[in-house]
Amino acid sequence: MSFSPDFTQHPPAEEHSPAGLTYPDAFFPSLISPNISADRLRTQTPIKLGILASGSGSNFEAVAQAIKDGQLSAQIQVFIYNNPDAYAAVRAAKWGVPAVLLNHRDYKSREDLDRQIVQTLQEYDVQWVVMAGWMRLVTSVFIDAFPNKIINIHPSLLPSFKGSRAVEQALAEGVKIAGCTVHLVCLEMDSGSILMQAAVPVLPDDTPETLHARIQVQEHRILPLAISFAGSLLEHRPSSKPI
Repeated sequence: MSFSPDFTQHPPAEEHSPAGLTYPDAFFPSLISPNISADRLRTQTPIKLGILASGSGSNFEAVAQAIKDGQLSAQIQVFIYNNPDAYAAVRAAKWGVPAVLLNHRDYKSREDLDRQIVQTLQEYDVQWVVMAGWMRLVTSVFIDAFPNKIINIHPSLLPSFKGSRAVEQALAEGVKIAGCTVHLVCLEMDSGSILMQAAVPVLPDDTPETLHARIQVQEHRILPLAISFAGSLLEHRPSSKPI
């Protein structure tokens, strides 16, 4: 027997909020691919992570929580942020992770900023870099220092809706399914090899806020999984060979 979910339903009134944040996770169907359990993705040795963010840092916290819960074999060596008022720095302090402010406004070029980022990551012995809401384009200075080891999460099903305001782009195009993508970073924006994606329904009365809230639930699920996935793949192949 097959089941076809009705994406147009609304939850009971008492469960509804304008931002969609109180909907039960189970109410909205989602699809994650590749759908691999965390146990199967565990790396032999913990991955040393450097995490970059520009805003609230909810994805940073999702990674930290996954590590604490034993779902991700990793250690966050350092957290780098570029906006002095970013709430992500508060989250890093809560988790006892060293936080370094590298304000992009203090650097003459993207390359100068990236050199300082690379130096900081190397000082903290970082193996993998995770861009968890890092709102800056990267240069070859950064990519060449961590080949095939920089991960980004983007709130769309790439290759659709690259760049900023991806959720607004999706709504403007009238798509019926949206989602998020974890991918490796290359010079072209939002174009590296895709590691993992999660899809969610777009409801008829969605706003950017409600749709983004639904997508963000899946971001928090797949980012730790994708980090494990990338790490486990790389354990079995040379670092110079793309994933």
